[in-house]
Amino acid sequence: MKPQTIMVVAGEPSGDANAAALVQALAAALPGARFIGAGGPGMAAAGVALSFDLTSDAVIGMSAVIKKLPRFISRLRELARLAAAERPALVVLVDFEFFNRRLARAVRAAARAAGPAWRPRIVKYVSPQVWASRPGRAGKLARDFDLLLCLFPFEKEWYARRLPQLRVECVGHPMFDRGRAAAIEPANATTTVVLLPGSRRGELRRHLPVMLAAADLIAAQRNVEFKLITPDEKLAGMARAAATGGPARIGIQTGNLEETLARATLAITKTGTITLECARFGLPAVALYKTSLFTYLIARRLVTVKFLSMPNLLAGEALYPEFIQDSATPRNIAGAALELLAAPARLAQIRARLGEVVSALGGPGATKRAAAAILELT
Repeated sequence: MKPQTIMVVAGEPSGDANAAALVQALAAALPGARFIGAGGPGMAAAGVALSFDLTSDAVIGMSAVIKKLPRFISRLRELARLAAAERPALVVLVDFEFFNRRLARAVRAAARAAGPAWRPRIVKYVSPQVWASRPGRAGKLARDFDLLLCLFPFEKEWYARRLPQLRVECVGHPMFDRGRAAAIEPANATTTVVLLPGSRRGELRRHLPVMLAAADLIAAQRNVEFKLITPDEKLAGMARAAATGGPARIGIQTGNLEETLARATLAITKTGTITLECARFGLPAVALYKTSLFTYLIARRLVTVKFLSMPNLLAGEALYPEFIQDSATPRNIAGAALELLAAPARLAQIRARLGEVVSALGGPGATKRAAAAILELT
């Protein structure tokens, strides 16, 4: 396959990073390819001609999607027009499920209207969590995509049982392309707790007050150093404004995530991919998540899995205590953290179990495997 034009779309910061790495791998294999689409700064640096920065519109929760719905519709139509005009041989849609699934459908419709001269192959990179809620959506994936790239082995098995006609490849998680992580013994006996409220303003607004109050409760009973990590200075400024006046000593930083996780004793983190980052370093954690009441009430009716943190799902047990919505109180979170900090043997057991979970996911090479699977499409 030698496509002249490849369209790549990612709508979240994590998707932008994964898409950028994938573009680099595809460009190395296809020197003449031209990349177009929408994404963020990572994709732009990788050589994608972006129509706009879609990552600036990243949202969490149904209510946030509804507020931005007219903008998303406009963005989707613009990308559908771009695809119809440029006729890419390959369309790679990275994560951003609610948007990219509709974009895939729009591209299919445009291709049908164009006739037999244009038959793009459409790839979904990162499986939506249909195995966790609304499994009926899986049938639409088989209709809309030629190839689905998933990150976890159980996902490929799940699809094989239900949709054998859908081509699915497990490529592993791209975070492991950064190398196998190992915890670093601290230079002193300081107990360090990392606070990871999230990478979006809405997540910070909901999670930070709870985490800061929990930190104060912990600090009242133990000598603990807290480090709060945000992805950029804008969110760091929000955190600094909120983290004033409490007894906890909290250092706020942007970046340097991996070294901080490697040296930490415990994390208090939002659920999501970041919990897998913690697991990569064998770092015990307490997980929480809060969202709007509207989104929570819908999710409570739809979600069928027992846990929200991926390490717990992969392990089949609550390695990370989880506190969701109303149970995510400072007292509950601080209590769970203090209980773990007071039990070195339990911390060691969790680290060992996390090592087993991570080992089962394979090592580096996810991006190369994803590119190879895409290149096999004919």
